Amino acid sequence: MTATSADAKAPGSFRIGVQKVGSFMSGMIMPNIPALIAWGILTAFFIEVGWTPNPALESMVGPMIHYLLPILIAAQGGRMIYDARGAVVAAIATFGVIAGSDWLVDQFNASLPEGADEMGQVHMFIGAMIMGPLAAWIMKKLDALWDGKIRAGFEMLVNMFSAGIAGFGMAVAGFFLLAPVINWIMDVLGSAVGWLVQNNLLPLTSLLIEPAKVFFLNNAFNHGVLTPLGIADAAEHGKSVLFLLEANPGPGLGLLLAFTFFGVGAARATAPGAAIIHFFGGIHEVYFPYVLMKPALLLAVIAGGATGVATNVFFDAGLRAPAAPGSIFAVMAQTASGSYLGVILSVVLSAAVTFAVAALILAASRKRDLAGEDEFTEAVAKTQSNKGKESSVLAGLAGGQGTDAGTATATAIRPIETIIFACDAGMGSSAMGASVLRNKIKKAGIEDVTVTNKAISNLDGSADLVVTQVQLTDRAREKEPEAVHVSVDNFMNSPKYDEVVEMVRQQREQQQDG
Repeated sequence: MTATSADAKAPGSFRIGVQKVGSFMSGMIMPNIPALIAWGILTAFFIEVGWTPNPALESMVGPMIHYLLPILIAAQGGRMIYDARGAVVAAIATFGVIAGSDWLVDQFNASLPEGADEMGQVHMFIGAMIMGPLAAWIMKKLDALWDGKIRAGFEMLVNMFSAGIAGFGMAVAGFFLLAPVINWIMDVLGSAVGWLVQNNLLPLTSLLIEPAKVFFLNNAFNHGVLTPLGIADAAEHGKSVLFLLEANPGPGLGLLLAFTFFGVGAARATAPGAAIIHFFGGIHEVYFPYVLMKPALLLAVIAGGATGVATNVFFDAGLRAPAAPGSIFAVMAQTASGSYLGVILSVVLSAAVTFAVAALILAASRKRDLAGEDEFTEAVAKTQSNKGKESSVLAGLAGGQGTDAGTATATAIRPIETIIFACDAGMGSSAMGASVLRNKIKKAGIEDVTVTNKAISNLDGSADLVVTQVQLTDRAREKEPEAVHVSVDNFMNSPKYDEVVEMVRQQREQQQDG
């Protein structure tokens, strides 16, 4: 195998570990966002306080949130670990956790004195994110024990019964062992959030969320805590403010507008386009380099974020379901009836506060920033390094000035027919990067090459060439040891795309001559 990436080794830091955990959680949640949207639409129309209340159709709301969505998440987590076999076992095992949680709640309520407030159902989103991958991993290890030892003709019998028995065992274990733990965790987290709300301290979460976003540490907190708690809150009240703690596009918009009017050099030139991508496209990462080039701007986004949260709390506003991506369109589509004023004001006021604070900071340092083009390019590169994955929108900010690790002049061991852009979640920026290369290959007149994007966890050995950000290349090599690997920093305008096209073209010419 010949690799085209630099031998850059990602640091084994706590930050990288949190990113990996968050990316895995994101990989379980994001593919199931359509199901959450569907559930949000159901609640919007058919619950008692919905637009068109309908008791018959409302009957779908509870089972969907309590059973379908956690099992979908668990199945996705199992699939990421062990394909379809892992998904099936994960779903079985997670059903045991759900049933165990319900049984504990029933036991608790039965022990209450008459007239006391009963405990509601605990929705097993966190349980699904734990049990799903765990059950699939155990199934994978069990299969490895008897791999190659099964007598011919008995493979299907063993495979079916082993998965069924493993699923049964994990469901029982989840019922008795994991369900009590998850119920306790949800109770603690719910009490903590309730305490923040009751004491009007929820805006302080921006002190954690806004810096975490800039350093790509937010996925673990967002998908591991806010989404499960928000869904439980929305199931009870029809909406939740927790969905807006991170998704509000106002702070990013305010920051980019401040750069549009008070920035200098490349940062000012790129800010208007970045604002459009951020606000309407929902790709928040596009404003992170602007913060990193001047860390004092963290004060601006924290102030804006806290303002948005305080506004939503004041107006008792919330979303019916997660807004993903964090576009203003997605936010408005998920806004609960009666919350439009609060949500719109939260976006406007958070943008205004961020703009005001950022403008003061930029104006105070304007003389020192007159040569800020190089600083901005470095900030873009630093942002991509923090992300640990490719990002076409970030690379596009640098206008082709970013650095690219390695070269793409390797000779492929096998014909290049499948090129995959691999990142943590396999969505968003990797899809845009794949589109850039796909267009270049098409313009070169090459028709027998497929260019797609995937999550690294879903790489299955079928790729002939894999494109990744430099810090992810080692992980991609583990999944695709026989493929050619190309590492890029400047994801949108990388010169190595032309080298890849030339490599494929020369390979085709050699095949024709041979």
